[in-house]
Amino acid sequence: MKKGMGFKSVLVVVIVALFASYFYFDLGQYLSLALLKEQLDAFKTYYSQNRLLTMAVYMGLYILVTALSLPGAVIMTLAGGAVFGLFFGFILVSFASTIGATLAFLFSRYMFKDWVQKKFSSKLEAINAGMKKEGGFYLFTLRLVPVFPFFVINLVMGLTPIKTVVFYLVSQAGMLPGTLVFVNAGTQLAKLESLSGILSPNIILSFALLGIFPIIAKRIIDYIRGQKVFAAFKKPDSYEYNLVVIGAGSAGLVASYIASAVKAKVALIEAKKMGGDCLNTGCVPSKALIASAKLLSHVKRAKEFGFKTGTIDFDFEDVMERVQSKIKQVEPHDSIERYTGLGVDCFTGYAEVLSPFEVRVNDQVLTTKNIILATGAKPMVPPIPGLDQVDYLTSDTIWEIREQPQKMVVLGAGPIGCEMAQAFARLGSHVTQVQRGPRVMEREDPDASDLVAGRFMQEGIRLLLNHTAVRVEKNGEEKILVCDHNGEKIRVEFDTILVALGRVPNVTGFGLEEIGVELGERNNIQTNEFLQTNFPNIYCSGDVHGRYQFTHTAAHESWFASVNALFGGFKKFKADYSVIPWTTFTDPEVARVGLNETEAEQTGIEYEVVKYGIDELDRAIADSEDLGFVKVLTVPGKDKILGVTIAGSHAADILAEFVLAMKHGLGLNKILGTIHTYPTMSEANKYAAGMWKKAHAPERLLAWVKKYHAWVRGRS
Repeated sequence: MKKGMGFKSVLVVVIVALFASYFYFDLGQYLSLALLKEQLDAFKTYYSQNRLLTMAVYMGLYILVTALSLPGAVIMTLAGGAVFGLFFGFILVSFASTIGATLAFLFSRYMFKDWVQKKFSSKLEAINAGMKKEGGFYLFTLRLVPVFPFFVINLVMGLTPIKTVVFYLVSQAGMLPGTLVFVNAGTQLAKLESLSGILSPNIILSFALLGIFPIIAKRIIDYIRGQKVFAAFKKPDSYEYNLVVIGAGSAGLVASYIASAVKAKVALIEAKKMGGDCLNTGCVPSKALIASAKLLSHVKRAKEFGFKTGTIDFDFEDVMERVQSKIKQVEPHDSIERYTGLGVDCFTGYAEVLSPFEVRVNDQVLTTKNIILATGAKPMVPPIPGLDQVDYLTSDTIWEIREQPQKMVVLGAGPIGCEMAQAFARLGSHVTQVQRGPRVMEREDPDASDLVAGRFMQEGIRLLLNHTAVRVEKNGEEKILVCDHNGEKIRVEFDTILVALGRVPNVTGFGLEEIGVELGERNNIQTNEFLQTNFPNIYCSGDVHGRYQFTHTAAHESWFASVNALFGGFKKFKADYSVIPWTTFTDPEVARVGLNETEAEQTGIEYEVVKYGIDELDRAIADSEDLGFVKVLTVPGKDKILGVTIAGSHAADILAEFVLAMKHGLGLNKILGTIHTYPTMSEANKYAAGMWKKAHAPERLLAWVKKYHAWVRGRS
C-alpha cells in the first residue's frame, strides 16, 4: 500500500471513530440549550478560577466540533458569549470557528479533491476557472448568510482550487457578522427560550441583505473600473448607432443580423469582401474544390463500383473557376444588398477605432454605444529563411491560381493542410506534405489520424513526418525546401508551396493598440465570459477571439456578444462552450465533439470506450465506403457521453446526433432506443450504442433468465 493511501486510511478511521463516538455516547446531549442554561453558573465559576485553561479547552472543543462538522457549533457559540462575554467570546469564536472550518476544508481537499477533479474535470472546468478568478468573492458572499450550512461550504470549497490562505482569511472576515449576532445572543442567554429565537425574520432579512451586498459592491466596482478605462475618452452627448460591428465574416454578419432583428441601429464595416474568410477563402471554396476532387477519386476507383475503366477529361482552370462560381452562388446570402434590406448600414472600408465610442471608416466617424470586434484571422507565415523569395501560397491566396501545380509542397498537417493536400493530389499534383510532428492531424486520436494518413499514402501523397522546414533555396527556376529529419538534411523540390500552419488573429492596424484593448497570451483579444474586453462596451467574437476558429463557433459567440452588448444592462449571458463539434473534411472525414481518448488520458479523466467499425455497416458496404469507425467515450458504468470521434464517409453528418445528445444530456440508451432509417450511415450510431449496451449487460440476471427458459422448456 502506498504511504499516502495508508495515512488516508488511518485518517478516515480516526474521523469515523470520533464521529461515531459523538452519536454512540450521545454527546449531543451536552450541546443543548437547556443544559447550557442549567450549568451556566457552574461554567462561569470555573472560568473565574481558571481563565486561560477554560479558554483553551473551549477553543479546542469548538475547533473539534467544527472540524468534524458536528451539530453543536451554535450552542458552542452561545456558550462563548454567555461565559466569556461579548468581547472575549467574539474573539474566541471567531478564531476557533475559522480554524475548525479550515481543518474541515483541508480534510475534504486531502481526501477527495483529486478524485472529484479527475472524475468530473470536464464539468468542473468553468467552475475551477471561476474559483481561481473570484473564489474569494463567492466564499465571502456565502459566509455572510448563515442560512447556508457552514459545514457544507467548508467541505465543498475543499474540492475547488481556492487557496487555503484565501479560504481562511475570507472565512474569518465573512463569518464576523454572524459570529457577532450569535455571541451577543449568548450574552442574553437567560432570555432565550429556543434557538429559533436567535434568527428572527428581521435578522434573516439582514443577513440576506448582507449576502446581496457583495454582489452589489462587485457591480459598483465593475462600473467604476469601466468608468476608469473610459476616463481618457470623451463620451458623445448622443450616439448614431447602438452597435458598430467591425468585420463582415461569419461573426460580424450574425452579430449584425441579431442586432437588426431586435430593431437596434447597427453599422457593419468590412474592408474587403462581405462574407469574410469563410465565403471567400475558407469553407466555401475549399469544400467546392474537395467536391470536384472527390468526383475524380471515385472515377479512379471505377472497378470498385463495377466498371471496367473510368476517365474524366478536365482542365484545372475550369475546376478553379467552378470554385469561384460556387462563391458567387452563395454571395447573395452575405451581400450588402441583403443586409441593407435587413436594416443594417453597411460600409466598405478600413475601420479605425478612435475611442470606445467612435469608429472611423473612410472619411466618416461613427459614434456608437457599443462595438463588436469581429476581424477574424489570417494565415500564420513562419520566418523560414528564403520563403519570402518564392511566391508561396496560403489559404487566402491559393484560390487565385489557374495553373495546376506539378510538384506541390504543403507545409503543415492540420485541417487546412490535410484538406488541401488530398484535394490537389486527387487533381493530379505530386504532393509532398511536411509535418514537424509525428502524425497528421495531431489534435485527433492516433487511430483517426493513422486512418487518414493511410489513405493519403494510398493516393500517392508523400508524407514527411518529423520533418522540420529549415530554409527555402532558389536557384534559377529550381526551388528546394530543406528539412531537418533527426539531424539529416532532406531536400524537397517543388514548383508550388502552400503554407498551412494555422491562423493568427487580426488584431493590428485598426486602433486597438492605441486605445488600449488588452490582448491574450496568443495575441488574441482578451475577453471575459460575457465576451467583453477590458472596455465594457467593446465586445469580441469569432476567430479574433481565438478560442475556437470555426465558422459555427463564430456565429455562436456572436449571439452572446450582440445580446450582451445591447441588453447587458439588464441581463448578460455567459458564452456556452460546453458542446463544440468540428470536422476535418478529408476523405475519410474526421468529426469530433467533446473529449477524445488522447485528451482524456492527458487530463486523467476516467472513461470507457466503445468502437464500432463502419466496415460492418450495410450502407457503407453498399457505397464502397466501408472504412472508418464510430468511437464513443462514456462515464465508467454509465451511458453518459463524454465525447465522440467519427472517422469515415459523411462523418460530419453522422456526428450531429451525438452533438444533440450531449447538449441535452441524452445517453447511449436513448440513441439505442431511437429508430434509425435503414440503410443509412447514421445507423452506425445505434450500433455503437448497442455495443455499449452489450458490454454492460446484467450477466447475473441473464444467467437466471437462462435457467428460467430452461425450466419453461422442461415443463409438459
